[in-house]
Amino acid sequence: MRVVPDDVLGIYVSVPFCRSKCTYCNFASGVYPAGEHARYVDRLAADLDGAPRWAALIGVDLPARVDTIYFGGGTPTLLEPPLLARLLASIRNHFKVDSDVEITVECAPGQLPDEALGVLAAAGVNRVSLGVQSFVDREARGSGRLHDRAAVEQDLRRLRGAGIANMNVDLIAGLAGQTPDSWESSLDALLASGVNHASVYMLEVDEYSRLGRELLSGGARYRAALVPTEDAIAEMYTRAVERLAGAGISQYEISNFSRPGCESRHNLRYWQRRPYLGIGLDASSMLSARREADEPVADKYVLRSSTTSDLRAYLDETEAPETSWLSPARQHEEAWFLGLRLNTGVNIEELEGEFGCALVEPALETAHRLAGMGLLETDGGTFRLTAQGRLLSNEVFQEFLAASGEDRIVVALANGGSDEAGLVPHSA
Repeated sequence: MRVVPDDVLGIYVSVPFCRSKCTYCNFASGVYPAGEHARYVDRLAADLDGAPRWAALIGVDLPARVDTIYFGGGTPTLLEPPLLARLLASIRNHFKVDSDVEITVECAPGQLPDEALGVLAAAGVNRVSLGVQSFVDREARGSGRLHDRAAVEQDLRRLRGAGIANMNVDLIAGLAGQTPDSWESSLDALLASGVNHASVYMLEVDEYSRLGRELLSGGARYRAALVPTEDAIAEMYTRAVERLAGAGISQYEISNFSRPGCESRHNLRYWQRRPYLGIGLDASSMLSARREADEPVADKYVLRSSTTSDLRAYLDETEAPETSWLSPARQHEEAWFLGLRLNTGVNIEELEGEFGCALVEPALETAHRLAGMGLLETDGGTFRLTAQGRLLSNEVFQEFLAASGEDRIVVALANGGSDEAGLVPHSA
């Protein structure tokens, strides 16, 4: 979990265009005119071109070498194939892309035209994340998805036929109308699909989605009355952990599971606090301040930057990215709550080596207290979330945040429900 001098970058590309807006979605995406697509790609290309100048101006290191690229959304494949090809080529033109780069594209089942699939394969895309959410057709339709199970299965076959075998499937526990039996059906289908990675999320209830606002206000639209209870959602999540583990798909992060060697390299970058550049709407970056070769990492600050979530403002370039510098104390907090998201946990010796014993000691006392409550477990050198701790992870993470006006900045990282186009991935 230690931040080390890193000359390798990950790139996140936000493509916010959707064919329909799902009821549970709390991301900066929507149904926009297709006429905006070309202009949007123009802006992305300009951002890629201007990234080194921006980094020099703001005083951060921007590695030229790239080993992970992630296209999220929205639905990136709604872009016309020539625009997709141009975007992929633009990244290669501006950065030194590793030969074994992991390139992931999020896809909505049933929305992957043959021509777009051909462009992805030809451009080196080697990983696809399918936003299935439910294999039960009535649940998918009720949440605003436009696919059915047959479309998912067909896309899986088509992707494998195109040579893209590394695939993730998303599921959400807590959709309206979901029951223990229907959840078992989705898990059955997931395991039968043969994918090597799965993401299982518990429904987020917040003011940023239509369903969330309805639930918070006690309304009945979007089938809000049919949303399972928190206890039922927790039981579904726990059942998924058990069944995936039994099938050899092991949990490595709160919401992410994979077969050996198939973890999302890009998303691991976020939790391991390695540098990434986000471009596009509501895209976030994390980069280290420039430093001399002999300066300790902990003596320098880390920059977090986020672009606007307003498409018009982004296209018109009327809002500059919001930036904040994270002090060593803030970086230490992130080391705890991002590290605890991973099943490997937080290694105390590494923390003390990076931040010093004086900074780590109070958090270590907190960790021991949480272990006494059954929320963390320790082997003496490493702390990890327990099964109960994962269900209450937001409350655990909050314990490691200092009481200051900056808490708002980092809480989004801990919550895991807000993608911020790169802070915490909503898909893998």
